[in-house]
Amino acid sequence: MEAEVLLRRLWMEDFRNHASTELTFPRGLTVVTGANGEGKTNILEAIGYLAALKSFRGAAVDVMVREGRSSAVLRAELESGERRRLIEAQLVVGGRSRVQVDRQPLKRARDLLGVLRVVVFSPDDLVLIKGGPGERRRFLDDVLVSLRPRNVALRADLERILRQRNTLLRQAGARPDPMTLGTLDVWDEKLAEVGAALVAARRELTERLLPHVRAHYGVLARTDAHIELVYESLWEEQGLAAALRAAREEDLRRRVTTVGPHRDELVVTLGGLPARSHGSQGEQRSLVLALRLATRELITEEVGSTPVVLLDDVLSELDGERARRLMGCLTAAQTILTSATGTLPPGTEPAAFYEVVNGTVSTPRPRGE
Repeated sequence: MEAEVLLRRLWMEDFRNHASTELTFPRGLTVVTGANGEGKTNILEAIGYLAALKSFRGAAVDVMVREGRSSAVLRAELESGERRRLIEAQLVVGGRSRVQVDRQPLKRARDLLGVLRVVVFSPDDLVLIKGGPGERRRFLDDVLVSLRPRNVALRADLERILRQRNTLLRQAGARPDPMTLGTLDVWDEKLAEVGAALVAARRELTERLLPHVRAHYGVLARTDAHIELVYESLWEEQGLAAALRAAREEDLRRRVTTVGPHRDELVVTLGGLPARSHGSQGEQRSLVLALRLATRELITEEVGSTPVVLLDDVLSELDGERARRLMGCLTAAQTILTSATGTLPPGTEPAAFYEVVNGTVSTPRPRGE
């Protein structure tokens, strides 16, 4: 089991609208306030990038570098038991980003995974319920990587095999020659092996998430509405190898792989009905929060260290009672929360408070002084 990992310090240079920013983070809750567009979310994005080398907002590197600059630098100091660790990243416009951990160059991006774990809550998370199947597949795969960083290789293998197979299908035409068909057999075999392993991992994760999702939804919504998470894989009964053989003619005609883990679905139901189409806005938001809280619980169980929680202006989307219940679920976590108003649920006591104005961070005087 890992020692508890805390984020202690963050430096940003030429990242988004931050020319030069340094923040320290205590254990417990840190609140970052400021009007929209001033740079609050950029702080969370920087932390998320240092955890996973990607933006949780889906932004490209060039967008994250301050306008007019050629690169940005991010640094995070972590505390892990009695050990101090340092993650450093240089984001280069039009080039390759460079990353160091404890002053040693990172050989592979996947080697960073697990050094700093975060769980991000964002208003955009509603897409996990309302969006298409791809959003929920991505959610499952991201959680698998957070739990066991080696799972990133499984996901990368699937993506690589699908790219190769689809390229071959496009080149083959309607009447492929025997050599092409033989090559297609090879890729089918690889896809069947990797696909079965990934789906087994996704299905196990779905089963592990369910009791946590039910428990947290009950706390947030104060209801015992029946929730189910059902992983649907239409090919699994016959096996992927057989399904690929059966779909080959259709795949050649459409020049794309039509069956496999990339077409599976995670169905979320509430009271026996699909939450995507039948849940109210409040129910859907509570489900999303329950999914994120369940993720945090599983990571804590798996590795023994609670991930850092990043709350991006989520409280503004909730009524006062749900906001209070959510904060009550996070009392044991190091949490960094952004808020446009700085208004917190009653009983919420931040350990640190920052204000952001046009990319400049300050510590305001306590209210009432």
